[in-house]
Amino acid sequence: MAGNTNVPATIPALGGEQSLNRYLSEIKKFPILAPEQEYMLAKRFQEHQDPAAAAQLVTSHLRLVAKIAMGYRGYGLPVSELISEGNIGLMQGVKKFEPDRGFRLATYAMWWIRASIQEFILRSWSLVKMGTTASQKKLFFNLRRMKNKLDAFEDGDLKPEHLTKIATDLGVSEDDVTSMNRRMAMGGDTSLNVPMREDGDGQWQDWLVDTDPLQDERLADAEEKDVRHTMLTEALDDLNEREQHILTERRLAEEPKTLEELSQVYGVSRERVRQIEVRAFEKLQKAMMRLAGEKRLLPLSI
Repeated sequence: MAGNTNVPATIPALGGEQSLNRYLSEIKKFPILAPEQEYMLAKRFQEHQDPAAAAQLVTSHLRLVAKIAMGYRGYGLPVSELISEGNIGLMQGVKKFEPDRGFRLATYAMWWIRASIQEFILRSWSLVKMGTTASQKKLFFNLRRMKNKLDAFEDGDLKPEHLTKIATDLGVSEDDVTSMNRRMAMGGDTSLNVPMREDGDGQWQDWLVDTDPLQDERLADAEEKDVRHTMLTEALDDLNEREQHILTERRLAEEPKTLEELSQVYGVSRERVRQIEVRAFEKLQKAMMRLAGEKRLLPLSI
């Protein structure tokens, strides 16, 4: 599973869904590293390619991988496979981690873990070509979350108001949203009441009890939020004053302004405001991609 990662085989075996409980118990035995410990181990691996240091960095973050993988269980794929793919992403993150840049490993590795899991899901859903472009991938991995936020639990196609809201927020067409929603409905969700074993003993929900975020996950989320905020602030500098104002009022404000309101501010048509908003968002995306590349992060979404 590790490939050419220079990490010794110290990760507990994950043979399938039946061994998942044992795996989750075993990875809790690995201690979470203090910042100083993590830095020294990362430097040791960076400078000397010490496999023991890499292994310690990997095993201390296995719980983070499992927690992230749980968030993707609604796509109908075995959680054990999601965790295995996430572990590969974690190893890649450890290989490329540069401790002197000021990030904690959890912050940096989280991007690689998610990317690895997402690519695995897309490959697994390839029969219906769930996502071939960046916008389709973004729609695929955000549609279910947005439907939950809007309480859009109805069967079949989305209500017009929900369809418009999702398409606008994600910057895609309503046809794309409808198509993706229908394709995802074909795949179905995995119920938490499904037995974990063939003999019917135990259900998924029996061990999905502790919903509190892990210590390293809380830290990573906080640091990632700070990184994204800084990148967003820097990226906005690529826009002119009017583009910044319109994009902020339309997409970043707690109570977004309507096209009509902004058209009155600038004395232009609503369509012109919409065009400026779309152009500004595209420029912002490109700037975020550039900044993410400079910081050696993976820009999964904006």
